[in-house]
Amino acid sequence: MLKKEVILEGLDCANCAAKIEDEVNKLNGVKAYMNFMNKTLTLETESEQEYKNTLQQVETIVHKHEPDVVVKEKSVNKSNKKVLILEGLDCANCAAKIEAQTQSLEGVNSATVDFVSKKLTIEAVDKKEFGKILGEVTSIVNKLEPDVKIVDEEKKRVNKSIVMLEGLGCANCAAKMEKEISGLEGVKFAAVDFVSKKLTLEISPKVNRSELNEKIEGIVKKIEPDVKVVFEKDTSKANVKENNEEEEEGVNKKEIIRLVVGGAIFAVGIIFNFQNWLELTLFIISYIIVGGEVVLRAIKGIARGQVFSEHFLMSIATIGAFFVGEYPEGVAVMLFYLVGELFQDIAVGHSRKSISALMDIRPDYANLKVGDEIRKVSPEEVNIGDIIIVKPGEKVPLDGKVIEGNSMVDTAALTGESVPRELEPGNDALSGFINKNGVLTIEVTKDFGDSTVSKILDLVQNASSKKAPTEKFITKFARSYTPIVVFGALALAIIPPLVIPDATFATWIYRALVFLVISCPCALVISIPLGFFGGIGGASKRGILVKGSNYLEALNNVEVVVFDKTGTLTKGIFEVVDVNPQADFTDEELIEYAAFAESHSSHPIALSILKVYNKDVDITKIENYEEIAGHGILAKVGGKEILAGNSKLMNKENIIYQEVETLGTVVHVAVDKKYAGNIVISDAVKEDSADAIKGLKAVGVRTTVMLTGDRKSVGEKIGAQLGIDEVYTELLPADKVEKIESLEAKKSHKGKIVFVGDGINDAPVLARADIGVAMGGLGSDAAIEAADIVIMTDEPSKIVTAIKVAKRTRNIVMQNIVFALGVKAIFLALGAVGVATMWEAVFADMGVAIIAILNAMRVMNTKSI
Repeated sequence: MLKKEVILEGLDCANCAAKIEDEVNKLNGVKAYMNFMNKTLTLETESEQEYKNTLQQVETIVHKHEPDVVVKEKSVNKSNKKVLILEGLDCANCAAKIEAQTQSLEGVNSATVDFVSKKLTIEAVDKKEFGKILGEVTSIVNKLEPDVKIVDEEKKRVNKSIVMLEGLGCANCAAKMEKEISGLEGVKFAAVDFVSKKLTLEISPKVNRSELNEKIEGIVKKIEPDVKVVFEKDTSKANVKENNEEEEEGVNKKEIIRLVVGGAIFAVGIIFNFQNWLELTLFIISYIIVGGEVVLRAIKGIARGQVFSEHFLMSIATIGAFFVGEYPEGVAVMLFYLVGELFQDIAVGHSRKSISALMDIRPDYANLKVGDEIRKVSPEEVNIGDIIIVKPGEKVPLDGKVIEGNSMVDTAALTGESVPRELEPGNDALSGFINKNGVLTIEVTKDFGDSTVSKILDLVQNASSKKAPTEKFITKFARSYTPIVVFGALALAIIPPLVIPDATFATWIYRALVFLVISCPCALVISIPLGFFGGIGGASKRGILVKGSNYLEALNNVEVVVFDKTGTLTKGIFEVVDVNPQADFTDEELIEYAAFAESHSSHPIALSILKVYNKDVDITKIENYEEIAGHGILAKVGGKEILAGNSKLMNKENIIYQEVETLGTVVHVAVDKKYAGNIVISDAVKEDSADAIKGLKAVGVRTTVMLTGDRKSVGEKIGAQLGIDEVYTELLPADKVEKIESLEAKKSHKGKIVFVGDGINDAPVLARADIGVAMGGLGSDAAIEAADIVIMTDEPSKIVTAIKVAKRTRNIVMQNIVFALGVKAIFLALGAVGVATMWEAVFADMGVAIIAILNAMRVMNTKSI
């Protein structure tokens, strides 16, 4: 939606302001909000063109009620705006008070507090006023929330960027890069994702980017000289992806050729009985062909101070085998190691492609209509208000509204749902949909950077930067584990021959070499992040977007799930379900009277009555209109007094009415003090809400809670119908935050509270809960911004699916940890006592890594969930 403010200079009649707001809201495709104090009218339209058309209609409406008022578009001087971050703000009620008190300060045009992002946005009359305003704001904040720290966003702004590490093939090296880059000055955050070969950075704006880039490249080259560092500005994501795939294929072909040639020479040396010098020559040639690059990389690593790498361990072990006379074993171990590396690269590459395929929703082009001509352009070149054509089989490239054509679209890439939906003129078309049959003409409503597909791609691609506690532990464990094992191997080679009678150095050096081969932590360092990455990918395949593996892991400890009612457990669409006229009235008459009474209201209940009436309301017949707060409406229409509202209104006017037992909202109608009947409006419960509650109990959730602003009778009936444990009714947004806090006090130390809401009205509660889940996030910017997990459909049962994916991911990750450490522990012990040879040692290293990677890939399979 396009949102702009219009200034109504000279507006001094509050009643006229209300009438203007009502009439503008009746315009097609327009939402309007009047601020009488500031003399501004906020307009929400679908496009720039619609805004311009609306502005002309607004002027006509304004001049009808207030001829002397001047209508002006509000031009925002960005230099007059300032954003303050309120660090530590955790009270939604206090946030509202800060906003109200800042708004009332002299020199302030507008002030808004976003509780979710903890930002206070101030627009001043003049930027010179900011010095005085900031002092007063500080006093307001300190009075209401003494522990909150005020930070100017400009001074704290962090730039985010992605760096591609082409050719990165060592998971342990990736962890080292991450640690060193994180320590650079100006780097707020750094995360290396080995699976996608991406370095995610958050950088202070004051840092010199070229100098920082040089330092980052230096660190990468020091640890992995063959890795190519590609900074974001140097290439497009599409080109990087293609280059990575071509590079992987090229590397694999070279590896296979080396293995075949080296393996053939090794086989000749084993099969034929040559003289010792010739046999040794063949084994050395075979070793150089197969393992020469590994040894070279180990030497380069030592020269750069990177001693404890897998290349170093393998080089020492195999060269040591030559020195103790085990020539065939030295070559065979290197050969087996490289075969294992090849299989590992293939497995990781396959997993990377599987996950990338899930998010292959980025449109390649858009068909832009310019006059009578259709031009194929990049989606980034299309502007709001432009017209695009989407042909059968093409992806919808940008968010927009269908203005011509009918077609079925496949939404599976966004929602995980295989059932197509139909689009017709007036419907929203979201980027990422695939057009199935008809030709669609769409007016663009969002730039590509703000489109649904762009937001989802950014969300999923950056999810791996928020690492789970298990991932962080394994990374730290690997850093200290390898040096400890190396020094243990050194002790094993030196101490036993000195203290054990008849023990030879050759025997114990060989055992130490076996010990070294086993020690490499590849299986853990690769398979654990791959498991979480696969879990996030598997969830997105089902229409569940998880913003980080930390949230995925947290879902394993959910004790309490709290639901908002409207739009979450219910459809959020109010419909007239029953019309009960008295004897002297017909259904049509009752609806007509109610429609006239509700014609000035934009409330969902009023809109549902007007929808059933399905005629234009002649507002010239309305002689008087009065809204009675908390009761209903009094209107005079054609000389008749109409009352429409709740039972309190009937009691207030001493009208005898008919009580109705229903889950819905009852609107009682009286004409000239005579009861005319009632209309029942209901918000239907979603089909799978009951299954969702049962499913949560089945996966171990201890308590289910429903919070609603609805009246007690309605809330309790829905709660009983769905089997919810606790129901709290008649709550304001601030009350919901307080309820979450009271539930927080009752949970266990590791327990988590999940709040499930619509992501718009419930933003403060989503932010306060341990895990915020937004329902119906399809196309909702607020949902994607506020929540930790976004359900792309309106199905509450997807919460159960998300928990099942999380539990499956944890099980597979724990299997890999236990399996890898268990096998290594056994073989370390066997190697130390001389039972395990280097053949078994290489299996304990590369074999375990391959099995763990293949096991991690199972999490992608969501059919068994």
